[in-house]
Formats: sequence, C-alpha cells, structure tokens
Amino acid sequence: MVSELWLVRHGESVGNVAATRAERAGLAEVGISTRDADTPLSPTGADQAAALGEHWAGCDPLPDAVWCSPYLRARETARIALDRAGLSLPVRVDERLRDRELGIVDGLTSHGIRDRFPLEAARRDHLGKFYYRPPGGESWTDVALRLRSVLADIESGPGERVLVVAHDAVIWLLRYILEQLDEEQLFDLIGRGSVRNTSVTVLTRDGQGWTAARTDDVRHLDRTGADVTEHPGTDAEGHAKAAPEGHPR
Repeated sequence: MVSELWLVRHGESVGNVAATRAERAGLAEVGISTRDADTPLSPTGADQAAALGEHWAGCDPLPDAVWCSPYLRARETARIALDRAGLSLPVRVDERLRDRELGIVDGLTSHGIRDRFPLEAARRDHLGKFYYRPPGGESWTDVALRLRSVLADIESGPGERVLVVAHDAVIWLLRYILEQLDEEQLFDLIGRGSVRNTSVTVLTRDGQGWTAARTDDVRHLDRTGADVTEHPGTDAEGHAKAAPEGHPR
C-alpha cells in the first residue's frame, strides 16, 4: 500500500525563462519554437535536478517507485535526479501526469490573451481558474479528473513511497484530491504558497487520510548553492502573478 507520495516539480525550463521574460516585457507571445511537451530544462533547471539527486544520495528512506509526466522537462528532471542519487528505478511515464492543455491560448502571455481573445479573457475572469476551459484546452477540473484515474493505478502498483515528477498545477491538484480540499481551500493555499522548481512536497497517509508532511521544500538547493526559481502561474481568477497563463510550466 502506498503510504507516501513525493511530489516534485520539474526543474526550471527554457519555457519558464522565456515566459517570465515575455510577461514582464508586456509581450503578447512567449516566443519559443518547441511544443510544450518538448520544452527542455534550462541550464539552471539541470543544476536544480542534480542538486536534488545529490541530496537524496545521503537520505534514507527514499522512494521505491517513480511515475513521471511525459513532458521532456519532467523526464529530464527525473533522469538527472535519479542518476545523481544512484537510484536504479524504472520510471513509469504516464500521459495523465502531463501539464494542463491550454488550447488556443497556448504560447500567449496574459497580455496576448487579452489582446487577441478579449471575450475569452472575460469568460475566464467570470468563471475563475478552476472551471474555465479555453477552447481546445482543459480546465483545472478536467486535469483533476485524469489525475483521479492515475492515482488509482499508482495505488494498485508497486511501492510504498512513490515519487511523482510533474508540474505545478498537477501537484496542486493532487493535493486537492488527496487532502479532500474544496475550490476555496485550494486557492487559499495557492495564494499563500508556491511550488518552486524541483521543490519536494511529501504527502503521508494514516488512518485519517492524506496530509502534507512537507510542502515546497527546496533545502537541497540551499545546501548546494543552486538557484531557487519559482515561475508561478496565475491566481484563482486567471490573472498573472509573475508569469503568464499560456506558458510551459
């Protein structure tokens, strides 16, 4: 039976860097040529993944099963961290752990969305982030549905301590499901916290259910001198906090 879930956000990606730069400059487009699924880690992101693995090399116990988003930035993070930790574990790559699909707003900053799709921006503001589904994309509730499915498979698979390498929205929604939060509680947590690149969130289960034992832990970066980066998404109403809605996360 799974008793611990270790949730790790991927390291900083080149998409994170480009999106934050474009948002701060007031540009309409993020300006990267790769598909979201093919966006790699930045050099800083690779350093962060290595720092995580080096930290794990001296820890016990460690995860005994690994699941990962199919997106390149997540797979690179898992590979580098496991190599540095000396962990020879098979990595189960599952498309249900992918980042949220953004449809027609993919690749746009918040400025670009409002300029090119003002009616969609207004609809997003009205519905809020939890229920808004961009044309061709997913709402947060859509992502939650596929995560409920993958959680059932994780539960029935091997491993007592399972590592999941994915994306910030995926980590927030896994917490939403397992900690049995409602929409208001989820976005209250988001408003007060963050999921920084390669941060570790550990959920533990007892007779009462799942609780967060650690959240957004980046001590491995502090110990090695690797850069701490956040690149957050947007708030509950869909307004950019420090990076755009339509960027690789």
